Amino acid sequence: MTEHRHIVVIGAGFGGIGLAIKLREAGFDDLVILERAADLGGTWQANTYPGCACDVPSQLYSYSFAPNPEWSRTYGKQSEILAYIRSVATKFDVVRHIRLNTELLEARWDERRSLWHIETSQGALTADYLISAAGVFAEAKYPTLPGLDTFAGKTFHSLHWDHEHDLTGERVAVIGTGASAVQFVPEIQPKVAALTVFQRSAPWIIPRMDRPTLGAERLLLRKLPLAGKAVRGAWYAAIEGFGLVGFVDNRFRHPYELLGRWQLRRQVRDPELRRTLTPDYMIGCKRAIFSDAYLPALDQDNVEVVTDGIAEVRPHSVVTRAGAEIPVDTIIYGTGFDPAPSVYDRIVGSEASVGDLMRKHRRTYLGTAVAGFPNFFLTLGPFGAAGNQSAVFMIESQVAYIVDALKTLRDKGAHRVEVRQQTQDEFIEEMHRRSASTVWLTGGCESYYTTPDGQNAGLYPNWSFEYRKRTSAFDAESYEVSA
Repeated sequence: MTEHRHIVVIGAGFGGIGLAIKLREAGFDDLVILERAADLGGTWQANTYPGCACDVPSQLYSYSFAPNPEWSRTYGKQSEILAYIRSVATKFDVVRHIRLNTELLEARWDERRSLWHIETSQGALTADYLISAAGVFAEAKYPTLPGLDTFAGKTFHSLHWDHEHDLTGERVAVIGTGASAVQFVPEIQPKVAALTVFQRSAPWIIPRMDRPTLGAERLLLRKLPLAGKAVRGAWYAAIEGFGLVGFVDNRFRHPYELLGRWQLRRQVRDPELRRTLTPDYMIGCKRAIFSDAYLPALDQDNVEVVTDGIAEVRPHSVVTRAGAEIPVDTIIYGTGFDPAPSVYDRIVGSEASVGDLMRKHRRTYLGTAVAGFPNFFLTLGPFGAAGNQSAVFMIESQVAYIVDALKTLRDKGAHRVEVRQQTQDEFIEEMHRRSASTVWLTGGCESYYTTPDGQNAGLYPNWSFEYRKRTSAFDAESYEVSA
């Protein structure tokens, strides 16, 4: 007989763990979390490259209901964040709900029985409700380069860092200059003989000002929880202020750009290299990156920044479009992630998969529900992510909304829920209307913030506190709800 569960959650990262905690608090104990990896932690379990750390201050990049006064630095490193997630999962007794090494193969909606048929790598089950908490940084994106299959050296993506491969004394090519590359380049630069960084466009680099926390600070936060709330609130306000540039008026960019230019002039001695590293688009059009180590690493004798583009890869070299042949032993991809998790292709509603719909047009309601997919919710879906706030803040907003939805259905004695198509269409129209003048679309760049046809790819074009208010209670009138 096929196992049945009331709620099945996909993913045991911040979203899945937070959901399980709040679902249990609301009286939903018949739930299971499917995690394809061998450990919980999501992004922070998967990314282990040198220098991996969060770019949001730790006091803000953590659950509001589980503050941690023991952060060792302003910005948490990967190992410390993973330890935090594990400790929270243990403290709130949700580890027993997690099935590790269990990958979702397919989830298909059964309209006749009003439930989900789910196939996993460990067997089949059914569920009344399916919730995707799959992270948006779970799938590596690789470049398409002529001749790459002929390369005789080592290649790997930052998401799949090969810790067994010793880079000492090697000639290394790094392709991409996104947030991951900005973190690992300073770590490997002192070890390698030659480092060539292939830059398509220069990122805006803002001072990080990371530092170890003092023992007195940690003691104060342990003894006085209100101090922790004050620190969290201060960081929230500081990060939220980036919305002034993103979606209020791009003229607010000037102080931030001055800060970036000051950082560049202060840390890079070579005027020609400074010109190469000066972005040619407005700050905020792409993700600005906080770092104090990246620019100095590029200004070293064993580093070259190449902007010509790659024409082809040969067995022992990379050839630029200008015809220069650069000897290379190892290629590391810092080319980022596919923002649409592959799991979306495996979730099939009444007519198509979530992935099919997302490839045509990014469509959700509040980033938490999708028309055509009954009894299905998600976290950090398109238009449920913010460019100016901690992802954990947005996740907590969505968790509260989803849990309230399930409580409302329980109270009504209802068993089927689906967002109305008109509601979703009106929401998407609002998102695109609000996005039209944002720096993401008018800032003079191409990024994962936008779709190939130049639309907003899924950032919420408003304040995160407005989103929090909007998701504070389930709006049943926006849904088809039935027994």
